[in-house]
Amino acid sequence: MANIKDVAERAGVSVATVSRVLNGNSPVAETRERVLAAVRELGYRPNNVARALRTARTGTLGLIIGDLTNPFFTELADAVEDEARSLGYSLVIGNAGERPEQQDDYIRTLLDRQIDGLLVSSAGTGSAMLGEVVTSGTPLVLLDRIVPGIDAPCVRADGREALTDLAAHLAALGRRRPAIIVAPAGTPTGDERLRLFRTALAAHGIALPDACVGATPDLQPTGGRAVMRAFLDLPEPPDAVLATDNLMALGAMDELRARGLRIPEDMALVVYDEVPWFRHAAPPLTAIAQPTRELGRAAVHTLLARIEGREAESVLLPARLVTRHSCGEPTGSRVPVPSPADAV
Repeated sequence: MANIKDVAERAGVSVATVSRVLNGNSPVAETRERVLAAVRELGYRPNNVARALRTARTGTLGLIIGDLTNPFFTELADAVEDEARSLGYSLVIGNAGERPEQQDDYIRTLLDRQIDGLLVSSAGTGSAMLGEVVTSGTPLVLLDRIVPGIDAPCVRADGREALTDLAAHLAALGRRRPAIIVAPAGTPTGDERLRLFRTALAAHGIALPDACVGATPDLQPTGGRAVMRAFLDLPEPPDAVLATDNLMALGAMDELRARGLRIPEDMALVVYDEVPWFRHAAPPLTAIAQPTRELGRAAVHTLLARIEGREAESVLLPARLVTRHSCGEPTGSRVPVPSPADAV
């Protein structure tokens, strides 16, 4: 006798999608027809008692995180779990490891566990199963990373003001040959940070040429080190580098040390992310701090709004510049911030 998993395999969808179709909750006609055709072909007869049990809320939320070895995501997951538990929900976490195929495996598992809703900080530019989440009717909220083509609210940080402040900060310190280490080309978050930084620098008459834009093949220290190596081998190396992720910054620092170069005397370094040990580094690192715990709390509340059928919109929370001493900032004094009109 066929079971619900057989129907899911025949229709090419998840068990959760089959369940929702049989309960009249599938929002996509084409998906519903595929499932019903599979039911007819296999002669599947749903167990009404089990189906009734499955329609009840489980009190469980799912969270898929980009990379749990990244301190930013570790804190983000902790914030999500704290808020979910305070509201009476359990949280099941999957680590995508920045691999879309691993992300899809976790999505299938979580959908089959009948979670009430799903938070996703997507690996790369998304994965096939994210579309399945939308068609299944499972409430979905994106966290930290936009995914093109996925119609779901996104809770993330807005770096515009922080990057504007950083450009002014570098200009005030006389750093006029900046460079940036970014995520792989085509990644929405990386593309946005590059665009905002380039625009902010231009307001001070500072160019960011393509030779000073280094995209890593991954978001790991090895990628950051390779890009820093390329920058240092330029005929005229940059005098300041913004690493748009804390793991990439570690690799960049490794390359500077390997060459006997000092921060900030030989190279200014700024990190897009705030990690507790930054203040204890030598020198303490100037950073752009994202409101990590606030993002986690806002994501949970946005997801609960979707679960309860209330309107849920995207949320943008401002990041901020934290100045320390990795750009050559004077000890014990504030660097005057020039206005764009002061640019030369």
